[in-house]
Amino acid sequence: MTREPRTPGFALFWTASTVSTFGSYVTTVAVGVLVSVTLGGSSLDQGWVNAARWAPYLLVGLLAGVVADRVRRRPLLVGTGLGRGVVLALVPVLWATGGLTVASLAAVLFGFGLLSVFGDAAQQSLLPRLVPTAGLARANTALHQSEAVAQGGGPLLGGTLAGVVGAPLTLAVDAVGQVVAAVLVWRTPLADPRPPRAPRRAVLGELREGLSWLYRHPTLRPLALATHVWFVGNAAVGTVAVAYSLDVLDLGAFGFGVTTAGAGVGALLGTTVAGAVGRRTGGPGTVVLGRALETAGVLTLAGLPLLVGPALPAAVLGQVLFGFGMGLEGPFEMTHRQTVTPDRLQGRTNATMRSLNRAAVVAGAPLGGALAVATSPRVALTAGALLIAATAVGLAVSGFRRADEVPAA
Repeated sequence: MTREPRTPGFALFWTASTVSTFGSYVTTVAVGVLVSVTLGGSSLDQGWVNAARWAPYLLVGLLAGVVADRVRRRPLLVGTGLGRGVVLALVPVLWATGGLTVASLAAVLFGFGLLSVFGDAAQQSLLPRLVPTAGLARANTALHQSEAVAQGGGPLLGGTLAGVVGAPLTLAVDAVGQVVAAVLVWRTPLADPRPPRAPRRAVLGELREGLSWLYRHPTLRPLALATHVWFVGNAAVGTVAVAYSLDVLDLGAFGFGVTTAGAGVGALLGTTVAGAVGRRTGGPGTVVLGRALETAGVLTLAGLPLLVGPALPAAVLGQVLFGFGMGLEGPFEMTHRQTVTPDRLQGRTNATMRSLNRAAVVAGAPLGGALAVATSPRVALTAGALLIAATAVGLAVSGFRRADEVPAA
């Protein structure tokens, strides 16, 4: 794995990010099992629950970017982390009192997502204040590698716990993790000054400035648009894969956790070789190659009924390919965005990207579930794969191919 940058405080920030992400992957698996097994929900129910989790990004995501650029970012990140822990703890309470339904679970995840909108805007904008520009690539690689470890271990732990103690109690793991991460961020030494008082400006004016920067930039614009489409396809795949693994392939909670963990293993491998691949293909080339591999991974998963042999190993292979592609593209994407964006626009740029990406999830998740119900899970998975493939082609022929040539802000 890449060694962490020698920057005071990065180790704590890195650990906090890993703990929070690890718990989130536990929650992703637990929620899938909770809807399909505990509550007996359908693929469409999975879609609505996933949409509720990401809907706040659509509703207040752009506002979160303005807030992150107006206030100190560390207190914002700490406060939202503590709040997420409290909200997730409501799930086992509702389950114990008989009040847990698909609707109440969606409401809880909506609250979790609302806090996450502001926390995410603060986190992505805080890193450039902690690590100098020259160290951002290494820092983002380290963060993506630790996320890959979490992506591999979190689902495995989530699937195991869901099978042993039940999905509702499994969500308590992430609740604890969010609180621990918040404490670690609070202890991180970094320069996080209050933004200087500027002439009072309308919120809409600040929103317009952030949107203009992102969608008029020669390389960020095509990256943003392609990534929004990618999230529609990925949300459809993620939603359908739950019912497909549990109901069609009959892998069970533990088997589902194992297959999902395969994506984490692939992501770790991808981030490990991303630098070497990038030196041969260039940063934009790693992104295009990564999305091509993600497409291959989803198509492998979708083609399982046509394969001869045990379903579990083939499902793991598909997830490894998908994760490997994500690991390749992730570090360059984030580093490029943070490098070319001025500090005063970091919050709005990151929040705009993340918010509209999550808005794409709000659309893609129920669409994927509805398509699976109307046709079949295989058809829905294939449709998601084709959307991801389209983004690879779009980036290859757009201005993004010259991203390596754009100077730092």
